[in-house]
Amino acid sequence: MSSAAVKTYNLRRVIVGLVSGVGTAIMFSGCSATNFQNSKLTWETYHNFRYGFEFPYPSNWTALTAPDNNDGVTFVAPQNQNVEISAWAGNQLPESITQDIKTVKTIDENFQTAQGVSGLLVVEVGKEVSSMKLTITQGQLKYYWQGKSNSQEFRYYYRLFYHIAQQYKIR
Repeated sequence: MSSAAVKTYNLRRVIVGLVSGVGTAIMFSGCSATNFQNSKLTWETYHNFRYGFEFPYPSNWTALTAPDNNDGVTFVAPQNQNVEISAWAGNQLPESITQDIKTVKTIDENFQTAQGVSGLLVVEVGKEVSSMKLTITQGQLKYYWQGKSNSQEFRYYYRLFYHIAQQYKIR
């Protein structure tokens, strides 16, 4: 491995560690005692037939207009249009990039869905907007799932977002 590749690898490990640490801190310090799973929340499942992925979402959330190419969807919370859950899939990657990803893939995986699919889960805490984003690469496709809200309320949605990311499936 070249010196530049080692530096890139080490930088990725530091970034993933910091992001994971921030996410864990938010989860333990910011989540309220009320657990969404104990509430009377009912679920629907979004199915994307073009790319073959699915995930659960609260049944009272509203879907925004889907893009014409059917590559994904965005749902918004009923009481706060700034809280969103989005999922989409990317275009096929060129074969040369796919082979490079296979070499680097284990570096970028820090999360596993309940289905057993590995991916990269990143929590970004910003001044105004915070998000949780799951990226999965399989073959020549990239799958993305994201939950986001304004930063002041993110702690209330963290567990919900994490639960949905865990339930994300690829058919």
